[in-house]
Amino acid sequence: MTLPGLDRADAVALLDGVRRRLAESGAEPTPARVAQALREQGRVLGDAEVLGAAEHLRSELVGTGPLQPLLADPDVTDVLVSAPDRVWVDRGAGLELTPVTFPDAAAVRRLAQRLAAVAGRRLDDARPWADARLPDGTRLHAVLPPVAVGCTCLALRVVRPRAFTVEELVAAGTVPPGGDRILRALLAARLSFLVSGGTGCGKTTLLSSLLGLVGPGERIVLAEDSAELRPDHPHVVRLETRPANQEGAGLVTLEDLVRQALRMRPDRLVVGEVRGPEVVHLLAALNTGHEGGCCTVHANAAADVPARLEALATAAGLDRAALHSQLAAALSVVVHLVRDRSGQRRIAEVHVLERDATGLVRTVPALRWGARAFARERGWERLRQLLGTSDEVGDEGERGEGSGR
Repeated sequence: MTLPGLDRADAVALLDGVRRRLAESGAEPTPARVAQALREQGRVLGDAEVLGAAEHLRSELVGTGPLQPLLADPDVTDVLVSAPDRVWVDRGAGLELTPVTFPDAAAVRRLAQRLAAVAGRRLDDARPWADARLPDGTRLHAVLPPVAVGCTCLALRVVRPRAFTVEELVAAGTVPPGGDRILRALLAARLSFLVSGGTGCGKTTLLSSLLGLVGPGERIVLAEDSAELRPDHPHVVRLETRPANQEGAGLVTLEDLVRQALRMRPDRLVVGEVRGPEVVHLLAALNTGHEGGCCTVHANAAADVPARLEALATAAGLDRAALHSQLAAALSVVVHLVRDRSGQRRIAEVHVLERDATGLVRTVPALRWGARAFARERGWERLRQLLGTSDEVGDEGERGEGSGR
């Protein structure tokens, strides 16, 4: 920031003095207090300069500083800082370099540490990274030097205050025309399903929308590492993990939350993202009367999901045969999303699960993306039976290779 009549160095010194003054007082940095602290620095400033400096400092002290306009943009889903002059955003069409800059690497570090403190996380040389949720729901990830070479790396994932409706996802091209009928039938049939895909492909967005289709008389219990799911539903219980404190006490894991959720009379048990031993408890729950549960998982393709779950379960002490037995009885459908080179997020395929001759679970393609509608694949008949619908559901589907039609 620059102030009239002051060079950059003097302006930085002035603002640093105001920061120290406010920190020493411990008072809330209201506009009036920021303006008063500015005038106490012994500089003669006009009202316009004081107001400009006060707005800048207040944004830095209680907001997200120069990133605030980016986060306020309704089209922005991610804000990434890799250097003082390298601030990127994602508006749905890939990463874009913005004109936003920080004065120096120290300013990026200060912002990252302050945001971590707001979220109740420690971020310093002894603990050089933090993963947390800010009070407004924005997800924060920060890494300090020297782990991050050259400059603090900051990543902010924006969580919108409401979930998209399925109709909005159809309009956006995430769901093909007519695909919403399949998704509604999936929820109505109370099938347990899994949403898979890579980072940033829209798994959480889709799952939030689907949970909004659950009947209003059902109780949804969410267990998440970071509370990102925002379903439009009248009865949602949200549970979030907690890291250990500086003494190493107070850790609450996703595995703990899944166990607790089972005691909370869930009609739908939902795990935001399965990536550890909680998979064992989730599969056990879905095998003991908790129908209609769901989760997300990182996977390159729907066909890779059994291997991904096998790796997670094996690390948790469940052998391969037991995992596949649990999986065969617990899950019915995999909905896989991709993000293409243009940045478009879409449902690439829908698979059903079945056991092969060796007893292992594999996925069978039932539907794949089509510009006009889902195209049916050889697993469509099995999916139709699971949905308990007539062949008219998805009747607008295109004929796919290997289709049974």
